[in-house]
Amino acid sequence: MATEVSICSNALLRLGAAPINSFDEADPEGSNIQRARLCSNLWPTVRQAVLRSHTWNCATKRVLLSPDTTPPAFGFAYRFGYPSDWLRTLQIGEDENCAPRYRSESRYLLCDETALPLIYIFDNTVPGTYDSTLIGALELAMAAALAYPVTKSTEVEQTKQGELRQAMQLARTVDGQDDPAETLGDYPLLLSRRGGFYRGLGR
Repeated sequence: MATEVSICSNALLRLGAAPINSFDEADPEGSNIQRARLCSNLWPTVRQAVLRSHTWNCATKRVLLSPDTTPPAFGFAYRFGYPSDWLRTLQIGEDENCAPRYRSESRYLLCDETALPLIYIFDNTVPGTYDSTLIGALELAMAAALAYPVTKSTEVEQTKQGELRQAMQLARTVDGQDDPAETLGDYPLLLSRRGGFYRGLGR
């Protein structure tokens, strides 16, 4: 079963580097400690970016929100706090074609409804629940993020970004096969950084 450490270890192997056994490596030479720290630091950001980039079935959740005890100062009757594991909103209200009037402000949803249905992408931190194609995509996402720090090669970094784009396309296609023809919208991830793995997440 996949774990966050196994995903990061496989990413390192894809770069020709030694794998890690944990995020708290004890290595007298220090090289494994450095790679473990890199993986530990990058993994949460990479995981969240990949999960947020698509309507993954394994990361979709629905809840019925109750209003906060402090109402908005004006404009709306109630405010609702986002769930702690929220990454991206997919739908507000029970009917996707007729959403209630609302506004998102400072991790709160403002609305006049007394209860608010929410479908959202959550930060699924259990890789054992991921599809195998998503695991492969995450390995390549980590490889792309680690490529320059580990290899100091922009060529390797660009190669892993290209591999990531293909893996993301496959993972999205496989994930979509479990849904009916009309599904919640899917949007490309609009993130960028210098030579970063984010370029590989685009469609």
